[in-house]
Amino acid sequence: MSNELNMDFIEKLQGLIENEQSAEVLEMLDGLHPTDIAELMDRLSMDEAKYLYLQLDGEMASDVLLEIPENIRRRFLRVLPPEVIAHQFVEHMDSDDAADIMGELEEDVIEAVLLEIEDKEQAGDIADLLEYDDDTAGGLMAKELVKVNENWNVQTCLKEISSQAEEIDEIYYVYVVDDDNILKGVLSLSKLIQKSTHAKVQDLINEDIQSVKTETSQEEVAQIMEKYDLVVLPVVDQIGRLKGRITIDDVVDVIREETGKDYQMVSGITGDVESTDNVWRLTRVRIPWLLIGTMGGIMGARVLGANSHTLDQIPAMAFFIPLIAATAGNVGVQSSSIVVQTLASGSRKFDSLGKKLLKELGVGFITAVFFASVIFAYNYFFSDNFRLTLAVSCTLFIVIIFASLFGTLIPLLLNKLKIDPALATGPFITTMNDILGLMLYMFVAQLFFQLI
Repeated sequence: MSNELNMDFIEKLQGLIENEQSAEVLEMLDGLHPTDIAELMDRLSMDEAKYLYLQLDGEMASDVLLEIPENIRRRFLRVLPPEVIAHQFVEHMDSDDAADIMGELEEDVIEAVLLEIEDKEQAGDIADLLEYDDDTAGGLMAKELVKVNENWNVQTCLKEISSQAEEIDEIYYVYVVDDDNILKGVLSLSKLIQKSTHAKVQDLINEDIQSVKTETSQEEVAQIMEKYDLVVLPVVDQIGRLKGRITIDDVVDVIREETGKDYQMVSGITGDVESTDNVWRLTRVRIPWLLIGTMGGIMGARVLGANSHTLDQIPAMAFFIPLIAATAGNVGVQSSSIVVQTLASGSRKFDSLGKKLLKELGVGFITAVFFASVIFAYNYFFSDNFRLTLAVSCTLFIVIIFASLFGTLIPLLLNKLKIDPALATGPFITTMNDILGLMLYMFVAQLFFQLI
């Protein structure tokens, strides 16, 4: 839809909403994807969006609500009564999606919504999921799954699968448990229908299955599913009892969320924010790292101030200060970015600390030789001060090697301390390398000009 048609569509829709012509509103929405309807609601006033939403049937209403941005959805939910929240969409959602939505509500509203849900088993499942932290496997999983007992025969198994499948949109695996609900493995549907109806399930189990504990972090869940190319992953408790399953669509959301957080952290933003957040929140999350950058600038100025006599005697040194500082920061960020990316992917091919440092030392050495040679050649032909030429080239050589090692070591150290290593790729490492570069530049220059 073009922008012009889109605006015409919205204006016409607003007119129908104003006149409360519900049949015509539904006719205009017919055939639209839930994502498109969510975008339309974002362009309407809160009252208009509320009216439009209440015209949708239960399944469409639940699908649309999941597509609305979290901060807007939270405000939208506040104006809906608990009975509408329960009957309009929660009863039509999978337990994991319902728990995610309910988690955005106040405690008293959550309790009221749970009491309104007619299916008490579903309400219990949602209540159980709300007990888990959002960033764990328990917080990600859905309760809906198909499971059979290992002692059943194929005939009983097929009956149970048919009964349980009524509540599930897609069946990825049939899970096999024992009498204590301990996960034993998975069952292949193709193998199931090929066997005699009297065959025992325990003879058909595939025990080679990946699973995670309820307290496993969402980052680890994403890494496991990516490594083994899984579309679904069972979740068990501490003693191996089957509690739920995590599907690939939930993990895609996790990957997107973690990527966004890391990108913000690299940019020096210390909180999870959206462009639609208010001015105060957007400002508050930017200030900490900007403050660190400011303090770094002050320290850099102090370094230059302490060496003012050197700059007074060799004014030409000042021309290369931006070069030294920028190169140190850029090299450090490049090295740390590679390490952070490797850590984030959970790669088991990651080198040991010693091997990684040696590798970065080699990369830094080659890079340092190249750029020191380039600057040496430039100064040799365009500068008449040979000692300055040597000082700048040597400083650049040392700075690049140190920044490479520093950029490798810091994220590894932060990861060891259970701190997000993405911190090392932002203003922190740039500021530190800027200051270090200036200190080395002044020190090397003093050595070459015999000023100390």
